[in-house]
Amino acid sequence: MTIAAMQTAGVASSATTGATSQLTADFSMFLKMLTTQMQNQDPLNPMDTAQYTQQLVQYSQVEQSIKQNTTLTDILARLSSQDLTQSSSLIGREARFDSAVSPLGDDGARWGWTSDRTLASLEATITDASGTVVATQAIDPAKTGTFRWDGALAGGGTAPMGSYTLGLKGTDGSGNAATLSIQGMAVVDGVTVENGVTTLTANGVNYPASAVAGLYNAN
Repeated sequence: MTIAAMQTAGVASSATTGATSQLTADFSMFLKMLTTQMQNQDPLNPMDTAQYTQQLVQYSQVEQSIKQNTTLTDILARLSSQDLTQSSSLIGREARFDSAVSPLGDDGARWGWTSDRTLASLEATITDASGTVVATQAIDPAKTGTFRWDGALAGGGTAPMGSYTLGLKGTDGSGNAATLSIQGMAVVDGVTVENGVTTLTANGVNYPASAVAGLYNAN
């Protein structure tokens, strides 16, 4: 089980603090220079204050921008923490993902599918992470169902644990090709939040939280 928050807020906060300190130092130096010039100006030819007024306005704008960035960073950190807390409740739940990729574990790899029509035949093709076909087999041509692959390779032996992609080819009674929707199935065992993006991990395979299509109690 993994719960991790990879926050950038600390880095951003340090950068903001450094920028604020530098701005304060520059502003103090600017005021000293302005005061010195005002004290030593020619009374008969006083300096033009318009330029200094413009610089004061610019300093103020920069200061406001830094404060806004600080506020946004704090909001992002809080939202990330909330997302992590909420998503941690998914650990131990079986999820269906809008992805044809599923992890192969000790209990095999599993997928669910839905067809747009009644099927007469259905064939499964399984490829590994490199795109190589490792197994093919005919399965029950139901309009909707689940498929479990035990890792048996076409040439014999068992596939190593990792991520595998299911492809399905189905036809109806007239030989017309069906449109099939495939969803990978796995038990969530980890959650991470990085840069505001929540990622779920299932047996080493990562899925964005937005890909979750359904949740069930694990058997």
